[in-house]
Amino acid sequence: MIPLLEVALVMLALGLLLGFVGAGGSGFIISILTVVFGYPIHTALGTALAAMFFSSFSGSISHYREGNMKLRPGVVVGLTGAAGAWISSGWSSLIPEDQLGYLTSGMLFASGFALWFRMAYVSRRPQTPESMNAASPVQGWRFWVNAPLVGFLTGALSGLFGIGSTPFIQLGLMLLLGMSMRYAAGTTMLVIMPIALAGGAGYFTIGYLDVHLLAAVVIGTMSGAYIGATFTKRVPAAWLKTCMVLTPMLGGAILLL
Repeated sequence: MIPLLEVALVMLALGLLLGFVGAGGSGFIISILTVVFGYPIHTALGTALAAMFFSSFSGSISHYREGNMKLRPGVVVGLTGAAGAWISSGWSSLIPEDQLGYLTSGMLFASGFALWFRMAYVSRRPQTPESMNAASPVQGWRFWVNAPLVGFLTGALSGLFGIGSTPFIQLGLMLLLGMSMRYAAGTTMLVIMPIALAGGAGYFTIGYLDVHLLAAVVIGTMSGAYIGATFTKRVPAAWLKTCMVLTPMLGGAILLL
């Protein structure tokens, strides 16, 4: 139990950072579990992916109450994403540990760049009340083509590499479904829930999910994130944006050690 207590304490400290910058932090969790505690990367991937279900569940409730969520796109993208995560979690076991570490690290760097692009894209859009709250204009056959495409691809990335794919999901919702940033942020929380659940279940079926380790990670990160979020408004927005972009990249750099 002592090692799990150490994991929970380290995850508490990590949760402070993640809550502060508003990041899911699955990549950082993977890095700490593998580099610091020596867990096999497949186990770390399954644990980090399953842990996202709990954080996204609480975030979904908050966004739904605030009216920041589009249910139909969220359900369609989430369910197809769950299919992608379930399938790709099985593929993960076919990749050797050393290669999977490098691939996951590369995806974390790509996630950081995608987050930067999302911020740049949003900053160039007209920030009128209408554009901030506009419903998705994509309807008909385009919706039924684009929504499953966004879901399956981002779910496959999550299942294979254990990452949240949050910036990729949000970009897909904005660029392919025409969703505003407000609704993309809220709907993404709903999308991640079935992806994390299916991906975590997939890793569990192939023996790469440690339930006791998952409990330690969830308790630590959620407690720390709750405290860390109280400091978010106390720093300049530019600092926050920089930290948000660098956080997944730092996790990727740790994996390369």
